Amino acid sequence: MDVDPVALTRELVRCPSVTPEAGPALELCARVLEEAGFACIRLAFASAGPRVPNLVATVGEGRPHLVLNGHLDTVPPGDPARWSVPPFEGLVRDGRLFGRGAADMKSGVAAMIAAAARHLARRGLPRGRLSLFLTGDEEGPSIDGSARLVGWAVERGMPPDACLVGEPTSRERLGDLAKIGRRGSLTARLTVRGRQGHTAYPQRADNAAHRMVQLLAALLAVRLDEGTPWFEPSTLQIASIDVDNPASNVIPGEARAVLNIRFNDRHSGASLERRLRGLLQALGGDVSLETVIGAEPFRTEEGPLTRTLAAAIAEVTGLEPRFDTSGGTSDARFFAPVCPVVEFGLPGPTLHQVDEHVATTDIEGLARVYEAFLARFFAA
Repeated sequence: MDVDPVALTRELVRCPSVTPEAGPALELCARVLEEAGFACIRLAFASAGPRVPNLVATVGEGRPHLVLNGHLDTVPPGDPARWSVPPFEGLVRDGRLFGRGAADMKSGVAAMIAAAARHLARRGLPRGRLSLFLTGDEEGPSIDGSARLVGWAVERGMPPDACLVGEPTSRERLGDLAKIGRRGSLTARLTVRGRQGHTAYPQRADNAAHRMVQLLAALLAVRLDEGTPWFEPSTLQIASIDVDNPASNVIPGEARAVLNIRFNDRHSGASLERRLRGLLQALGGDVSLETVIGAEPFRTEEGPLTRTLAAAIAEVTGLEPRFDTSGGTSDARFFAPVCPVVEFGLPGPTLHQVDEHVATTDIEGLARVYEAFLARFFAA
């Protein structure tokens, strides 16, 4: 069975799947994978709100167990009037396929499915197990998607031995960059309480906004680290500041702020939280802190998985990929505690943008890289 990854990407774009509404797109993938010989299991989880659809497609048995991971949910398209083409039409123009999710990452999923179908058709069952873990919860809370699928697999005695995530990683050309790790992410919500009053009588009040500004300035002055050999320096960014005060003559009695810290492997989420609490305690005042640790930093060491991917990329593109840990979080973080994980996909300069698009030649090229990777992985 030969699956055309460009045609499949177009069909997937035509299935609107703004997170977590990825059900129709996942069903399309299931139909194609079942025709190719995969057993498909539909799984839905709802621990964080609406039910999130997921799909496990698997063939073969035993070890090694290789997982190809991707997501079908997308961010919203924004105002369709700002697009030069309808965001869910899957239009191909001048060698580029346009649509929400074309880059992030329906093309990657389509390339994985095409590669897996071609591998089975040309080489037969793998020496071990090949699975695709596809989710509708990567652009959302990322609680009821890949994280749950990894746990589900471990509980059933089929833990992944290696994972390839199809996120768009290439920068200028297909094959120039792959990822072997990611920084951690911590979100902090600060609340500063003062005493409300009249702006003409500040001596009778305690301005919570003033206190918040001073507190944030002190936090921004702290340099968390200088970076590590594989990671950039950790950064703290203010995401929002709010006092809910529509009146210009009222001193606010409460101020809130949201911070996000992207941190390298010199820290853990817990150690950063302790450091934040210590800084706030030293600064004083009526301040409360709530934190959510979205991800811990991780890095896959050089080994068979990275060498296999690099060889497959070189075979198809002629490029030797650079491995790094740049960017935000991805679902690779859920596989890292269980097995080595790498990420490789298309160039994605327009992901999440108006007129998101990818080159059709890159989609086919990515499918060929994935097929070469499968051949090398299961021949080892």
